[in-house]
Amino acid sequence: MIGAHTLQNNKNAMSILLSTLNARYAHTALGLRYLKANMGALQSRTELMEFVIGADVTVLAEKILSRKPRILGLSVYIWNVEETTKLVSLIKAVSPDTIIILGGPEVSHETEDQPVARMADYVIRGWGEMTLPTLCRQILDGKAPSTKVHQGIQPAMTDITLPYDLYTDEDIAHRTLYVEASRGCPFRCEFCLSSLDKTAWAFDTDLFLDEMEKLYRRGARNFKFVDRTFNLNIKRSLQIIRFFLKKLEDAPMDPVFAHFELVPDHLPDALKEAILKFPEGSLQLEIGVQSFNTDVQNLISRKQDNEKSEKNIRWLREHTHAHMHADLIVGLPGENIDSFAKGFNRLVDIDPHEIQVGILKRLRGTPVLRHIEAYRLVFDSSAPYTILSTADIGFQDMQRMKRFARFWDLIANSGRFIKTLPFILKDQPFERFMALSDWIYRKTNAMHGIALERLASLITEWLSENGEELATARAIVGADFIPRAERGKKGEDNKHPANMALIRQNRRKNSE
Repeated sequence: MIGAHTLQNNKNAMSILLSTLNARYAHTALGLRYLKANMGALQSRTELMEFVIGADVTVLAEKILSRKPRILGLSVYIWNVEETTKLVSLIKAVSPDTIIILGGPEVSHETEDQPVARMADYVIRGWGEMTLPTLCRQILDGKAPSTKVHQGIQPAMTDITLPYDLYTDEDIAHRTLYVEASRGCPFRCEFCLSSLDKTAWAFDTDLFLDEMEKLYRRGARNFKFVDRTFNLNIKRSLQIIRFFLKKLEDAPMDPVFAHFELVPDHLPDALKEAILKFPEGSLQLEIGVQSFNTDVQNLISRKQDNEKSEKNIRWLREHTHAHMHADLIVGLPGENIDSFAKGFNRLVDIDPHEIQVGILKRLRGTPVLRHIEAYRLVFDSSAPYTILSTADIGFQDMQRMKRFARFWDLIANSGRFIKTLPFILKDQPFERFMALSDWIYRKTNAMHGIALERLASLITEWLSENGEELATARAIVGADFIPRAERGKKGEDNKHPANMALIRQNRRKNSE
């Protein structure tokens, strides 16, 4: 499957095609839907077509040009900029009269420096809901402006038409539905593009919830909020949470699932009481910690009460059914490996369900770039522009940290080695997992393409070389993973009692 997903075909009327390359088929392009929803009189002449990265760009161009658009709008992001550049080059080569308009965060900053922007006819920087229809109307009326780069006009939130009726039945059934109750962020964390907003703007909550009700009645049950600071305004947060709690109360056998991003040090009692009411499997919380180092936090303008954050995450873990992801970033200016290790170990002790170890990226326009010279930040010149080295973490160690992050995803965050992980980490989580990561890489010379059975075998071998008897190591990993050769054999169901007996025996030995 190429990954094309077209909405509302109208061969006779279509003049404008809005498209993008998503990272996965399951992802939906909320931004494209906002643009179409706000095209006004041009909406009936506008189509949406979504693709997935990794497809043959020639085939994508063929599909686009088969619709014969006069205007092609492309949303450009860090994950699709390289393929979008190839796509624009190809379309301009075979169909030079097709007018191409670019938008999205990747071309909203350092615009003139980018090949994709130079090849396009127009670029809209920032907000596009008002600027795109105006520009398209001018082009279609034969009054195309000579100015290439247009700064998007930010409308009042009440002037933006919400796009949720543009989610199709297929979207609702098979894809992630992204929604937003607000835009922007009042915090100024320098690694994040939202720091440029300096404030947050909320949609009318009643109107927003009316749209969520419509989606729910159409069968939507999975709602992923893209708000950067969902719990910024507690009154609004509670109103939205109560909407989902009412759905859960009314239809417990047909539950909704909500996904929010929270500020970790802002969890008042009223919000805690509401979160307590979510049953298991109905709520996911994304919590950005990023760093526990106060000097680093100050350097990147991040205001965070570490003690309050830790207390709140512990409370959520111990008292609620919320599934929690907590984020840390490798490569922030001023943070070395020892500092990151302390923060990582602290977060492991707090015990969120997943720890997302992210690698700092050079997002165009972010204020963190002001530290490039002083902290010798070196970024990859190719997307996604990950950090290669800093004054505090050299290139070789940064490569080790990237492998650490990759193997942490495969082993810890995957959920495939839940019983094994405590035996890997013990009382030195970062140090032991880094040792495992280095060891796996030495053995395989690979970060990708390691089969699950091979990974389980490697973990078993490493445990046997690092304090466990081989039989115990096999039992530990066997409690999580059954080798292919053993699957379906008589007595397989007895693996856990036997394995756990060996594990308990090993624990007694270690405690003596």
